Amino acid sequence: MGAALLLLGIYLLLSQLMGFNIEHIMISWWPIILVILGLEILLFLLFSRKEKPFLKYDFISIFFVGVLGMSGIGFALLSSSGVLQSVNAYMNSEEHTYDLQGMETAIGENIKRVVVDTGGNPISVEGTDLNEVSMFGTVHSTLADAEMSKKEYVSMIEKGDTLYINIKKMPEYTNGPFNHYTSMDATLLVPVGLQLEVDAKGSAITVKPRSLKSDWTVDGSSDLSVILEEASDVSLLAEGVQELGGDEKDWTITDREEADSYSEPAFDASFKTGEGSHSLQIVNGYRVSLHMMK
Repeated sequence: MGAALLLLGIYLLLSQLMGFNIEHIMISWWPIILVILGLEILLFLLFSRKEKPFLKYDFISIFFVGVLGMSGIGFALLSSSGVLQSVNAYMNSEEHTYDLQGMETAIGENIKRVVVDTGGNPISVEGTDLNEVSMFGTVHSTLADAEMSKKEYVSMIEKGDTLYINIKKMPEYTNGPFNHYTSMDATLLVPVGLQLEVDAKGSAITVKPRSLKSDWTVDGSSDLSVILEEASDVSLLAEGVQELGGDEKDWTITDREEADSYSEPAFDASFKTGEGSHSLQIVNGYRVSLHMMK
């Protein structure tokens, strides 16, 4: 016991004077305490001058040996399950921000449509007069991964007359109550003359179509914010929504179905600027907010 206390005191002293990581030392090297106690018993029996040495433990000694043994087993189980590593990572975690690797591709004459799979990530979609599709933004993460800034989260593939954009789901790590997350804050620029289909997968989407010259569709958004210019020529159609926000008074609302015990009532709503020559259709959205810009 004296040797164990001496070793523990040296560890604690060095951690204070030299800035050692005491959590790492104790988690990694705690079994040495049991080794020292075992060696103490063996050496006592080996060097005892009695012909038949007898080792006697009192109640306090048995109690401390039991505590050390059970603590050792507990540390081993926690270490093997990853809980100790999770606690250490959680206590020392901090949020890192990385620039999303910018992606852009020129649009050929054969491309007529853009299909976006958000992967459940909230994004902002804006119309542009440039003849290219591009995406940029930042990634926020509490995961200490040196390769995070080099990872590619977006892929763009051309098939026939369609450009497919797939955004990967952000990595997460969960071990009981200790969670680490990664989130994306990105903007996607799409030419206003191309048809656009966005599969939101329950994420929050912001749409700024500007001077839209084609038809756009957003499916399955949890919270869709539409920002329209007063001079735009857009017919906004929302099918099966449950909440309206923003400039709600400008909507024309049509009842669609009655509420049941499991869901809120869904209804159709529409709004038009100018002649409404081009449509922005919202399907299976929960909440839609409309904001007008001068």
